[in-house]
Amino acid sequence: MPAVHRNSRPVLRPVLLALIAAISLGACQTRQSQLAQDDESAWYIGAKADKPFDIPLVDTNRLDPKYRRQTVAYTGLEPAGTIVVDIDQRQLFLVQEGGTALRYGVGVGKQGFSWKGEARVGRKGVWPDWSPTPTMVSLNPDLPRTRKGGLDNPLGARALYLYQGNRDILFRIHGTNEPWSIGEQMSSGCVRMLNEDIADLYERVPVNARVVVKRGGKPRTI
Repeated sequence: MPAVHRNSRPVLRPVLLALIAAISLGACQTRQSQLAQDDESAWYIGAKADKPFDIPLVDTNRLDPKYRRQTVAYTGLEPAGTIVVDIDQRQLFLVQEGGTALRYGVGVGKQGFSWKGEARVGRKGVWPDWSPTPTMVSLNPDLPRTRKGGLDNPLGARALYLYQGNRDILFRIHGTNEPWSIGEQMSSGCVRMLNEDIADLYERVPVNARVVVKRGGKPRTI
């Protein structure tokens, strides 16, 4: 099990402040949040060993209890191994055997940007690089064409890339360096999780895992 450094506080404040002040990077980026006015460094309580960067650990006492990782009863019809994202509740479920699920809090797309439907995990990434879509570039030609993975990258520590068939639909389940956005409807479409939570989910689900994203109580088949 990776070592947890309880007494070390990652030096995140400068990069987080720079990120919040930066121009929006696109589909997985947020608008500036009023919640970010709080002292960013107060959100962090240490780091968990990881490569090539340690994963910043969040003080989850700052979150509403319903957004903290926990095992819950699950009555849905999806089989074990399915990822179910409830946009309305801002929660992600990994269905388990025996009528339970692991539940995580998530941040979702702001009004008009939240995707829903069925997909699969087409690939997975560790501290992934970020790149804008062609649409983003057409709207903002000055966007950087790539951003290397790291603490100041909007995709965070891990990413699950959603596909339909062999087509990357450009929506992700990924980490975030804005933990205050969990439970909020802020992003431009992607589903974001605490870095420690997406790292946990990443280890539990394989490529080709089924993903169901619900809004208004049900998914829309595309």
